[in-house]
This record gives sequence, structure tokens and C-alpha cells, in this order.
Amino acid sequence: MTETKPHIHDTAPTAIAEEQLEVMGARVHNLKNIDVEIPHDSLTVITGLSGSGKSSLAFDTIYAEGQRRYVETFSSYARNMLGSLERPDVDKITGLNPVIAIEQKTVNRNPRSTIGTTTEIYDFLRLLYARAGEARSYISGETMVKYTHEKIVSLISERYPDRRIYILAPLVKNRKGHYKELFESLRKKGYLNVRVDGQMLEITYGMKLDRYRNHSIELVIDRLKGASDMQRLRDSVDEALRQGEKEMMVYDVELDQTSHFSQSLMDPVSGISYREPAPHNFSFNSPQGACPTCKGLGQVNIIDRAKILPDPSLSIRDGGIAPLGKYRNSMIFWQIEAICQKYGHKLTTPVGELSEEALADILNGTDERLKISNATLSTSNYFLTYEGILKYIEMQQADDASSSAQKWSGQWFNRAACPECGGRRLNREALHFFIDGKNISDLCRMDISALYQWTEGLSDRLPSTRGIVAREIVKEIRTRLGFLVDVGLGYLSLDRNSSTLSGGESQRIRLATQIGSELVNVLYILDEPSIGLHQRDNRRLIDSLKKLRDARNTVIVVEHDKDMMLEADHVVDIGPKAGRKGGEVVFSGPPAKMLLTDTLTASYLNGQRRIEVPQRRRPGNGKTLRLLGATGHNLRGVDLTLPLGTLTVVAGVSGSGKSSLINGTLRPILSAHFYRAQEQPLPYASIEGLENIDKIVTVDQSPLGKSPRSNPATYTGVFTDIRNLFVSLPEAKIRGYKPGRFSFNVSGGRCETCGGNGYRTIEMNFLPDVLVPCEACGGKRYNRETLEVRFKGKSIADVLDMTINQAVEFFAGIPAILNKIKVLHDIGLGYIKLGQPSSTLSGGENQRVKLATELAKRDTGRTLFLLDEPTTGLHFEDIRVLLGVFNRLVDKGNTVVVIEHNLDVVKCADHLIDMGPEGGSEGGMILAAGTPEEVAAGTSPTAPFLRQELTTGTTR
Repeated sequence: MTETKPHIHDTAPTAIAEEQLEVMGARVHNLKNIDVEIPHDSLTVITGLSGSGKSSLAFDTIYAEGQRRYVETFSSYARNMLGSLERPDVDKITGLNPVIAIEQKTVNRNPRSTIGTTTEIYDFLRLLYARAGEARSYISGETMVKYTHEKIVSLISERYPDRRIYILAPLVKNRKGHYKELFESLRKKGYLNVRVDGQMLEITYGMKLDRYRNHSIELVIDRLKGASDMQRLRDSVDEALRQGEKEMMVYDVELDQTSHFSQSLMDPVSGISYREPAPHNFSFNSPQGACPTCKGLGQVNIIDRAKILPDPSLSIRDGGIAPLGKYRNSMIFWQIEAICQKYGHKLTTPVGELSEEALADILNGTDERLKISNATLSTSNYFLTYEGILKYIEMQQADDASSSAQKWSGQWFNRAACPECGGRRLNREALHFFIDGKNISDLCRMDISALYQWTEGLSDRLPSTRGIVAREIVKEIRTRLGFLVDVGLGYLSLDRNSSTLSGGESQRIRLATQIGSELVNVLYILDEPSIGLHQRDNRRLIDSLKKLRDARNTVIVVEHDKDMMLEADHVVDIGPKAGRKGGEVVFSGPPAKMLLTDTLTASYLNGQRRIEVPQRRRPGNGKTLRLLGATGHNLRGVDLTLPLGTLTVVAGVSGSGKSSLINGTLRPILSAHFYRAQEQPLPYASIEGLENIDKIVTVDQSPLGKSPRSNPATYTGVFTDIRNLFVSLPEAKIRGYKPGRFSFNVSGGRCETCGGNGYRTIEMNFLPDVLVPCEACGGKRYNRETLEVRFKGKSIADVLDMTINQAVEFFAGIPAILNKIKVLHDIGLGYIKLGQPSSTLSGGENQRVKLATELAKRDTGRTLFLLDEPTTGLHFEDIRVLLGVFNRLVDKGNTVVVIEHNLDVVKCADHLIDMGPEGGSEGGMILAAGTPEEVAAGTSPTAPFLRQELTTGTTR
């Protein structure tokens, strides 16, 4: 370690302390007392092998110290409320600007969070429609009008110069009730007449209506003959607008016609009125704007009749109604039998032969009292009402139902677009405000790049007054849309749910938001923003980062991308290896000097090392899996053919439909076929060749478990073997310990102060939560008695604290344990700890742990593996190791399908599928399929980059 420091100072740019960030003596995690100097107002890339200490330096040291210093600026009262943040293990950090971290984690899992709300563009759109939108009636389609008091008086005097008219004030619009109190109140105020459901009536004492019918009631304010007395007309109009809450009507006695007038937006034909437009009227997160059926979510749970009645040939007695199962001697079957008898059917009649009326009563219930005769009943005749199977299933979804009941009933539902708003989230009033022929939902459904083009010159296309109002708002919207286009997200739409975004997409969205904030003298730290980005769009991302830098900010990027490293102002290479063998600075300086060194990263950049193109492409086993007519999202009737027994890569520009095809369509089909999974696939026509595979394994970047307690040891199952080993030790047998004693998930052996977590969580309110070690166990998770049982001098806590590399040596003589952890070692994860919480693992690390778990299982040779960007967080050397794992799987006869942009993986495919030509609505097609050489010879967006990689081995 000490030998590397002079090397760093030799290559680092000359700068005075105030012009750079200096980290001295950093020892967080595996960092070995390192010193780092990073120039301000620069783009710096921190690179190195996975597990070498990049994130420990960038996030756990620099960002953590920035967060701690920020909290220190609070008052003592606020700090007491928040709790204290532990100082990172570092001697000194100088020149630290305010820090903003933009990590890989998805923006928000809230179903109400969209790209529009996250970027605040939707807030500006709401303001635009509230101030410059044109309202139209959802009944007649006519433009809504709004009159002043004087305008109403003027119109009445012009339209009815010599006619008999009634001035009316609408009080009730098509609502049920007897309205006895209303009539009595009006009578006491001196009013004489009302019009009820179009009929003129005198108000009498005790007057009331049929409470079970809908009624419309208008109060007669005045009767006039023309407009001879203008003052009386003004007073009557004023009173009518007051009583009718800014609405009034004029009834022409001779023509028997009614006209509507309002000081609010009103349809002159039907008389309906809208509220005064305000931004919250266009928000699906507000009761004033949300669709009343789906409450602004855009989707509802609808019971799927096909799931209720899966087989028309089965009778009710034999289980034709799936939620009920086969016949039992119970009340619900007696009731259904009574309904069948009513329509001339029996319980033995196949469901498909039951009349539609009988099925409607069985499913939806009936108000008719059923006469039930059954030998089991002590009394032969029971008269009962029947609520129906669907009502019972819906009741099990109530908030107060048990979790098991909710899970049971959930299997009969499908998630579908709301029937009222069509998935647009807003009520019909909000959807009938238009700008240049489009409502706010139309704009949110457009691709961001298309929306950006549509807003060009928008204020000039609007009528003069609305155009002036809209000009500044449109300017703000275009600025923010432009930033999203610049970071390669033009294929997304503003209504895209935040939870469906990849880590790279969510990170680039926050990057665009930060560029829009125009802050200066800020230190930005980003974690692999190039994830999921096609090489064609990489240039845009780099330019956006440089734009952030040129605004006098310091940008630090944890990254493995070649182009990003070569375009940086400064590179910090951490290594030389991972885990215990990493944590040192092997280079710090400009990229041009880095190419002259012999570090592992530099050797891949300067061509000394490379991932070789395979000598031959495997043709497969001759069998295929075919998915036909896929039309989900932006897919245009795609026919996918996967040759089995190959490494197949699905590539293409961002948003071209790769995930929709593989994760949204193919995976749910296979999961339902092999495991009866409930997830609905996107629309498709048919699938062929399922008999050629016997298992599907999905390896994604989601956490290993829902709880922070999950870790590599528990996920792979090796923790069970380790606990059994400790139970078999003499000390444990003497004490009578069982396997549960060595589990941190159950009481007995764990530390009860922290509940086996090893830490406690300090909630920071508007800052990220902070974890601090448990005071009682010191982070060991177990109580003193449990820790006294030792194997080779190590307690169960010591074992969980071992890296995979250490564990391989420690358990060398125990095959049951060794076989499972050896796979983690072979896949390049030797640096992670057995008990490392899954929440601290990156998406790529989670993916490789899952892959290793599958590798440790017995293989049939007919498995289909689906992976989504497995190179996330991987160095060139890690990718080489990962490709070796893929090849091992394929050589055993399995099929590996990978969604990937990394050209080192793309060029090593046996079969390549390239999608495009663009993202979003301009994509959704397979442009080319074949070997990488065949695709490179084409004209797809991937072809020129792949051609370069195949010929020179680099994209530079």
C-alpha cells in the first residue's frame, strides 16, 4: 500500500488544496488507509474490479462525510431529533463541497409516482392546462363558455325582447331524495314556485317527492315579459346566480325551451358546468382530479371469469367453479343447486351447457329468496338470499380480511386498465381540457422526444391571450424535456410508472433533474449511469455529465464504461484485486497517462488484454422455442425464434422493446407453464416448442430477499449446512442446542436487543436512514452463549463475517458446504461476505449470487436461463469470468438468453437478436437475427459498433 502512494502523487494533477478534494487515510470496509486527490470542476471516473472498494470510497466515505457535515449544520434540537451520524473511518477530508449522490436504486416504488411527477414536468403541464386549456363538454363536445353578470343580462334582453320567460335557479341536479326540508325552507323565504322534473309546481306546506327517484329541482326566481324593466332583470339574474351557485336558467314559455347561463365554465347545450380550472384539478393524486373509479391509479382489479370457470366441460359437482372446488355438503352448494333447478339444470350439468341467466345468478347473486330443500337440513324448507361467488371473492380482498384470504382471492383477479378512464388516471372533466387538440393525458402518453417536438412553437399556435399565458410555462417544460432527451431517455413517456424503470434509467432521470436545477459548486456522485444505455446514446450521456461539470460542479462517476473513462478529466483506479486483495489506489491521474501503465484496467483499455471473440459459434441442438405475434407495449407483432442450446443475446437501442419481449411476454408465459405463476404476460398470439425445455430460471437484479436479513448464505441455502455443522459440535450437544439456536431469525440464540439484525436503524426523516451497530452484540447478531460454540476457533458470527474466499479455505474439508460456496468463488464473488445483507449488494452482485445458486443445483441440460443486463457493475475482467459461466451452462445443453448492451458480451453470442430501429413508438421490431458477424454486416444501430468491436476489439 505504501508503495502505491508516491505513484499517485506523480500522476495526479498539480493543484493547490482549495482546488481539489483530498481524502487522507480512508479505511472504510476494505480500503487500506488510502490517500486520494480529486480536482474540483472536473469529471472524475472511479473504476476497478467489482469489490475493489470503488463504492466504499465514493459513497461510504466521501458521500457519507458530506451527509454527516450537512447534519452538523442543524441546530442541536434538530440533531437530537435525527440522531448522530457516525463519522466514516478516514483521517481527514478537505475541499468537500455539498454532496448529491445519484445511485442505481429505482426512483420510487409508489404506484402513483411517474416520470412526469418525479421530474416535476407534470406540475408544469397541470399549470399549463389550468391557465391556457380550452374546456369542452364531455356530453356535447361543445366549447365551454363562461359569462359575466352583465353579459348574461345582455344576452337575455337580446334573445327574449317580447317573450314570456321564467328566471330559474338550479338547486338539485338528478339526485334522489324527498326534499321536504328544502321545500319548507324555500316556502318560509317567500318563494312561491319551483320546477320539478320539468313541471311547474306551487310550493305548499308539507310538500315532498318520491325519495327513491332521481329529481331535478329549479327555483322560480321571477316571471318576466321581455326585458322592459332592466333593473328588475338585473336583480333577478343576480338572485338566480346566488341561489344557483353561479348557474341559472331561462325558460321560454312559448317555445317550451330552456337555456343555460353560468359564471363558471358551462356547456350552453346540455347545461353541465365545470369547476374553475386549477392545477390540482389535473392531478391524479388529488381527489379533485383523480378518476373516481380507480382513484388515480389507472388500473383496477377485475375478476377474470376464465379463471373462475377454467374448464367448460366440467360440471359444478366435479369442480367446474374453480374457487369452490368439488362438491361438498355445504350451504353454498345447496344454494347453487336451487338456482340450477330454477333454470332446469342440475349440478351434474357441464358448466358450458348452463344458460347465461343461470351463470349470471350463480356468479353475481340474486335478490330472489331461494327455497332450499336438503336431507341434511333438519327443516326441509329454507328461504335464503344468495350474494354470489364474485361478491364473496371481492369480500376477501377487504383491508380487514386475513392475509391468507387476500392471497387466495387474489388469484382470481387480473390487473386491467380502469374501465372509466381507460388507464388515464384522471376524471372526465380533467380529460376534456384541450391545448392544440390534445388533453393532458395525450401529452403524457407521447414519447418524450415526440412531446419535445410538439411543444416547439406551441405558444405561437395558441390564440393570442392563451399563447401569452402559456409562453413561459412552455419554456420551462421544453427545458426539462430537453435534458431528458440529452441523457438518452427520449423513448420514455411521462406517464411511465417509476417502479418499472431500470436502475440506469432512474439514475439518468435524476441526472436530468439535477442538470435542470442549475446548481453550482456541488459534488455529484453517480453510480454507473451508463447502465442500459446503447453505445449510440453513450455520447449524449457523457456530454450531459460534462455540461454538469462546466457549470462549475465536480462530478465523480463510479463506472466501467470505456468511453466514459477515456473522456474523463481524471481517473482513479482501485485495486489491484477485489475484497481483501483490493482497497488500494493503483492509479490516479488523467486517462492518457493511465494508458501507459500496466494496471488491470489499463491493460484492457490499451489493448494488452481483451475478451476474445469465440473461434466458433455454437449452432445449438437443432430445436427452437418460438414466440409468435407479440404486441405488448411497443412491440409490433414480433415473432421471436430462440435456437436452444446456445448463448443468445438480445440487443438494441434503449426502449426498443427488449424487456417487453423477454421479461414482459416470454418469461410470464414460461413461468405460468412450469410453475403456475399468476403474472399476466403481455399480449401474444402463440408459443411453440415448450416441450423442448423443462425449466426456466430467471436471474434478475432484484434483491435476494425482501428483508435486510437475507444474505448470500441464506439465499444459497449454505447457512442451513453451516448451522447443522455447529449443532454437531460437542459443545453444542452438551448444551442441547438445536439448529434454531444458530439462526438470527428466531428467538433463543440471537441478540434480542437488535432482534438478530446486528444493527439498529436511525430514521432520518428527509435524509436516508442510517444503520448503526447494535450496542449489545456489537453487530454480531447473537448472544454470548451462542458465540461460545466454536468450530476451528470461529463462532457462527465469525463465519458469517468471512468473505467467500476465506470461507472456501475454512470449509475445505466439508464438501456439503464447500460445493455451494465454491460456485460463488468461481463466479467472481469471492470478495463478498457470507452474511453480507442483500441490501448492500449491487444489482449485478445480486444477479450473480442467484446465478451461482442455480449453478450449484443438479442440472438437467434442458434449462432456459433468462438474464437482464448481467454486466451491471462488472469490470472487464469480471465480464470475462461471467462469460465463462455462461459457456459452462450452454456446453451442458442449456440455453442462456441475455438482454445486454455490453459489446464484450454481444460479440461472444452464438445467436444475436437486434431490436429497434429506435426507442418507444419508433421501435418494437426485430431488425436482424443471426451470428454477430451477420448482424454486424447489416444496417441496424448496433451494427457499426459491433463491426468495430469484431475487427479491432475496441469501440474507441
